[in-house]
Amino acid sequence: MFRSIMPARGRPGRTVAIAVTFTTALTTLVSGPAMAAAGPPAPAGAAPVVTRAALDPALVAGRGADVDFVEQEAENARTTGEIIGPDRSAYTLPAEASGRRAVRLTPGQYVEFVLPSAANAITVRYSIPDAPQGGGITAPLQVGVNGKHLRSMTLTSQYSWLYNQYPFSNDPQAGLLHPDWWITECACVPSATTPYPTISTPFRPTHFYDEQRLLLGRTYRAGDRVRLTAPPGSAAAWTVIDLLDSELVAPPHVRLLAANVLAFGADPTGRRDSAAALDKAIAFAKRAHLKVYIPPGTYQVNRHIIVDDVTIEGAGSWYTIIKGREVTLPTPAPDGSVHTGVGFYGKDAADGGSSNVHLSGFAIEGDVRERIDTDQVNGIGGALSNSTIDGLHLRHTKVGLWFDGPMTNLRVTNNIIVDQIADALNFHIGVTDSVVAHNFVRNTGDDGLAMWSETTANARNTFDHNTVQSPTLANGIAIYGGTDNTVSNNLIADPVREGSGIHAGSRFGAEPFAGHLWITNNTTARAGTYELNWNIGLGAIWLFALDRSIDARIEVTGDAYLDSTYNAIMLVSDWPVKDLYSITNVHFKDIRVDGTGTSVVSARAAGSATFANVDARNVGAVGVNNCGSFHFTPAGSEFALTDLGGNDGGWLAPWLLPNTITCDDRPPVSPPPPPAQW
Repeated sequence: MFRSIMPARGRPGRTVAIAVTFTTALTTLVSGPAMAAAGPPAPAGAAPVVTRAALDPALVAGRGADVDFVEQEAENARTTGEIIGPDRSAYTLPAEASGRRAVRLTPGQYVEFVLPSAANAITVRYSIPDAPQGGGITAPLQVGVNGKHLRSMTLTSQYSWLYNQYPFSNDPQAGLLHPDWWITECACVPSATTPYPTISTPFRPTHFYDEQRLLLGRTYRAGDRVRLTAPPGSAAAWTVIDLLDSELVAPPHVRLLAANVLAFGADPTGRRDSAAALDKAIAFAKRAHLKVYIPPGTYQVNRHIIVDDVTIEGAGSWYTIIKGREVTLPTPAPDGSVHTGVGFYGKDAADGGSSNVHLSGFAIEGDVRERIDTDQVNGIGGALSNSTIDGLHLRHTKVGLWFDGPMTNLRVTNNIIVDQIADALNFHIGVTDSVVAHNFVRNTGDDGLAMWSETTANARNTFDHNTVQSPTLANGIAIYGGTDNTVSNNLIADPVREGSGIHAGSRFGAEPFAGHLWITNNTTARAGTYELNWNIGLGAIWLFALDRSIDARIEVTGDAYLDSTYNAIMLVSDWPVKDLYSITNVHFKDIRVDGTGTSVVSARAAGSATFANVDARNVGAVGVNNCGSFHFTPAGSEFALTDLGGNDGGWLAPWLLPNTITCDDRPPVSPPPPPAQW
């Protein structure tokens, strides 16, 4: 979600000044990613390794989005390159890769995948260097099948490589954006420090990856070999390949009885702007009670298309591309926007919003390369009630889908949302009775999926069966206040920093939690990140009382927390408010914890929680790290744990109950073994 407040200068723990030096790592990253020794290449006839979020699919069966593609990690393929990672440190290429590993190619090297099933299309997730002064470069990548060159892709880093403090910069040499903020690198506030500390540049590089899709022109069989080669003479000193998704794309969808945009002057070559033609087709379709059809092609659209009481269908997201430039406005808009760009928007809620809008079967490709929170340069926006959004592919916008309510009864299903500067989707202000299901999210610059109850509570919404991978900042799924909302059957993997797999927070001015929050049957993998401002590790699931206490009933049932970098479960309040706010009425049941770097439960707040059938293994430090609100009273911690039985693995021993102080401000991290079947 948008972060319009300054990050905390402290952390919810004792005020210990610990300097952290990143100079060497940052200097290395500019010249090339950190490398690990290459393992032996897979034999030429080796069977393909299929994963989901870099895990054995059996570990996540029934969770996450149903998708049409098959994922293969580059580190499991045959390569002449170098495997980088694993690494979970912020600001490194392996940390932002799926599964925390990838393959680095220098010109002339390749990585070769064996197709596990028939495919006529691929998606490549990659990174190439930035230009020395920022702004990105382009470089070729050769695609061959069965030893024959097929075609070349043109890779770009124009939409990656951000630097510095929020809201980030495209300039790798820029000084601190906020010298009056506390930073971990010097454990100080630079502007208040004498002498002024040396801050190496580039400062905090991030958001390294992008992805591209390619139709292969014919269908290839299972067992055919797709080779990606960084050609000799490439402008990129290195090319990192993270993964390959392969897919059998269906033929284009055709709608004959419809308002075809070509009849209204739309240009499928993308040379002329088609925004006015789309407006005309929409107006005609509403009068004639028809759907709007956008046939295969690339259509240039450089502003919002306003939609209300209309159905718009494309030929499929691989065939119908709505693509636009970011345009600087001559004067700022009333909402504060200084740019506009491609997007389909409902009317503002203040103007009654839009209803009965149905969008399906096309891609939206924006041109957003910087984060300006006031800009309305999202793929989908406005207020859309009684509406559906299905089968879209969204990339290079600021937020894929940002909804400003009040609004109700929206269904967002089967979309792919990648390479966003900020969130993939945010329900903002009074969104009710709506569902987000079977969406695939990768490489967001902020929360993957969020509900933000600012000024008006979101209520009775469900995030179900979604996959969220590799948010470079913040959380996979975040709920900020609201009433009777549900997070269920999702798969969340590889958040990088300042966030968790699943987060519930009373923060950002959100309305209080009320009624219930159900968090049910989700799986997180390699979650629980480093919190930059506090200098501590978070949990795979993280509850945070910042603006007020959290006392609504939160039921966490059936979750699996796999290979958590730090804690599996964390409950915390910020240090300045630790004596004001608490977290109570939280209930964990039927949970599986397979691997933690530190603890199963870390409590850094006053409050209480119950635990039933919470089984844990491969715990790094101690089962319970109970600091409460750091007063260390004779009566014990201010946080109480209640054992309701069946908590196996020895992590919740009787002597810990109800509130034994077992506080280690920063416990040692012991990387767990890979997760396995329970």
